[in-house]
Amino acid sequence: MRLVTVGTGTVVPDPERASSCYWVEHGDTRVIIDCGAGALQALARAGLAWGQLDHLVISHFHADHIGEIPSLIFALRHGLEVPRTAPLSVWGPQGTQQLFAAWASAFGPWVSEPGFAVGLHELQLGAQVPLGGLHLSVTQTPHTEESLALRLEAAGSALGYTGDTGPSESVAEFFRGVDLLLAECSLPDELVEEYHLSPARLARLAGEAAVRRLVVTHVYPQLRRLDIPALLRAGGYDGEIIVAHDGLELQI
Repeated sequence: MRLVTVGTGTVVPDPERASSCYWVEHGDTRVIIDCGAGALQALARAGLAWGQLDHLVISHFHADHIGEIPSLIFALRHGLEVPRTAPLSVWGPQGTQQLFAAWASAFGPWVSEPGFAVGLHELQLGAQVPLGGLHLSVTQTPHTEESLALRLEAAGSALGYTGDTGPSESVAEFFRGVDLLLAECSLPDELVEEYHLSPARLARLAGEAAVRRLVVTHVYPQLRRLDIPALLRAGGYDGEIIVAHDGLELQI
């Protein structure tokens, strides 16, 4: 699996970071996870084949994770030299179909009927969904009512993505043994609210899950100016730590 951290920012505007968006590629299968503000331009800057996207996976409905999806579909409709005919599959929490219906009402029916098939699929907890050569499974996180954490597996390797989440033993168990965990770490311990992770909370979750590599993303400015790896070490996590930036590429 190839992972590119396309957008590693938050809702805070940042000249160097788009909001949440992650590219996963395995064989001929191309997936993006979330698509927040600035993600479409960030995909282009990273040189990724956004026009050949097969699957879009949504973790939850906050604007910094989904705000650029209508623009992505508009670009797939009008921004390609050769018009797209291949279908696009969208996988999201319960309420995804209602979300697209609301967008279609606001922007026009092209959101769900752009000239190629758009399949809208609402993910069931416990199901394992084939995405080409990848397999996707999800679990619920304590963030919003619909929020999901994701696990993608292929050829004996596993990638986990926390989405946005507060601390949770069940989420840690869901990620047990993944080769790489892409995890939010929003704010310092003394500033974090109930429904996000801080260095101490993330260190505990990653340690309980026995994660081999930890890639930290979705970091607010208040934490970014601190030594995040040192804080994670102090919290008890002893695996490899990478603080993500837009355009970082990793193999899993």
